[in-house]
Amino acid sequence: MILPVELKKAYRLLNHGPVVLVSSAHGPARNVMAAAWSMPLDFDPPKISVVIDKNTYTRELIDASGEFVLNIPCRRLAQATLQVGSSSGRDTDKFAHYGLEALPAEIVKAPRIGGCAGWLECRVIPNPDIAAQHDLFLAEVVAAAADSRAFADGHWNFSSEEWHTLHYVAGGNFFVTGETLEVSA
Repeated sequence: MILPVELKKAYRLLNHGPVVLVSSAHGPARNVMAAAWSMPLDFDPPKISVVIDKNTYTRELIDASGEFVLNIPCRRLAQATLQVGSSSGRDTDKFAHYGLEALPAEIVKAPRIGGCAGWLECRVIPNPDIAAQHDLFLAEVVAAAADSRAFADGHWNFSSEEWHTLHYVAGGNFFVTGETLEVSA
């Protein structure tokens, strides 16, 4: 049976890629927020897009610094992912408050978050019109790394449940990656 989907919830049909934690910094200030809307755009140089609402503290720091890190959390960070996505960092250091480990990034000043499966360090590709109108940021990936227990030799390894990535499907609900299915040509 085919059922209609409310248009205001139609995005949920596509929105089950991994949630990311967007970390940002400018001067001594730092912040982290959860974002469900991100995607790769290009291979060489690698580019991504991410939606960051204009009212967030993370957006303020990214506008000032021109860089950020997309951290890919796994199952054990589910609670912290929901918490940082449900609170503001304007008055609270979310890293300290939620017990997140801030690790130095390789190139950008925004921190990596410890315990994640992977990290994409990004520099904003200036496009003020789409950022202002759609809250959409395009960025070049300037460094990437992954925990070898989750990703090695260019492939995800989900043999251990603790390294399964999180996928946000709205309303405080997540699912994690499941079994790998290999299909031959």
